[in-house]
Amino acid sequence: MADDFFATARGRLVQLKALHDAGTLDAATYENERRAVEREIGNHLADATPAEGQARPSRRLIASLVVAVLALAGVGYWRTGSPSLAGAGTSVAAAPPGAATVDPAASDAAANGLQQIAAMVDKLAARMKDHPEDAQGWTMLARSYTVLGRFADALPAYAQASHLQPRNADLLADYADAVAATKGTANNPESMALVARALAVDAEHPKALALAGTALYDRGDYAGAVASWQKIADRLPPESDLAKQVNASIVEARERATASGTPIAAATARPTPAAAPATALTGTVTLDAALAANAAPGDSVFVFARAAGGGRMPLAMQRATVSDLPLAFRLDDSMAMAPGVTISSAKQVIVGARISKSGNALPQAGDLSGEAVPVAPGASGVAIRIDKVVGSGP
Repeated sequence: MADDFFATARGRLVQLKALHDAGTLDAATYENERRAVEREIGNHLADATPAEGQARPSRRLIASLVVAVLALAGVGYWRTGSPSLAGAGTSVAAAPPGAATVDPAASDAAANGLQQIAAMVDKLAARMKDHPEDAQGWTMLARSYTVLGRFADALPAYAQASHLQPRNADLLADYADAVAATKGTANNPESMALVARALAVDAEHPKALALAGTALYDRGDYAGAVASWQKIADRLPPESDLAKQVNASIVEARERATASGTPIAAATARPTPAAAPATALTGTVTLDAALAANAAPGDSVFVFARAAGGGRMPLAMQRATVSDLPLAFRLDDSMAMAPGVTISSAKQVIVGARISKSGNALPQAGDLSGEAVPVAPGASGVAIRIDKVVGSGP
């Protein structure tokens, strides 16, 4: 389904950004991977069969709007932020600096500049008057207006899109965010009604939780704000910039609660959640005897799973050393490198292992590697034999 495709694409963008911000992904690789996702989205839109009586949008329009939608997706779920992140005089729904406009240099598709993108958005708006049942078109129009900072214009488009897709949590949360931007606060009845609808569909939707927490904070319900934001923090890689922002907001809410005379009890450490047996991947990694002389006991071993046909970015990763080989591994959703981008979200995965002398998570010439054939999430007994030298051939 189209929604599944775009949800996966947005998840990959969030994952790429998190890895880049953490210093795991160099700038060139990040840019190449991001552009690849952009091309996939453009091709998907261009190749989609229009409903009967609908005109196919031009490739130029698609290219421009993809840039806008990607700019919005790249911001991540904490675009709404808490008061500690929004800053004085800033709408709780405002994007971080630079996110509310599209940088024409951000990609080749945006080379014509923001004004031309805005013109393309207006053309889409005119087209939608003749195609009121095109949910995908209304969604793209609403999100494009949001990226351009035209929140009031976005609201009717969000209303029509959510009418056509009443159980789309992403759409409902984005709609709530746009309403908050027009009102200067998330603490308004319309936004909160939309947030409630989003959470009824997905109780752990990050953006809906962010908005809910912000509204609770504004009401002085600091315990409620912490509870909402903690659900987001629990799903993020602890060292990611996003996790640090969320945790900073949680700390601020706790400080406000203490100052008001109603301190919040310290959070107890939560055990790492175990993945459901149906999605965990288990197996063994061995090193081919012919390559044993190329590896030292202290060399890093990375075991990873990635979506078959879905790019090179890992869905989960485990780290060990050569001295641990042969290694019995387990990969599950608790090892996800970005929220929502998990083993269970893929239909088939490729499980591989790589030995790195440098300890770098990115493949380098001279590393030793091996992969198993694609398997379904939940597979057991997956055998990986490290039998190739990276950069030495196919």
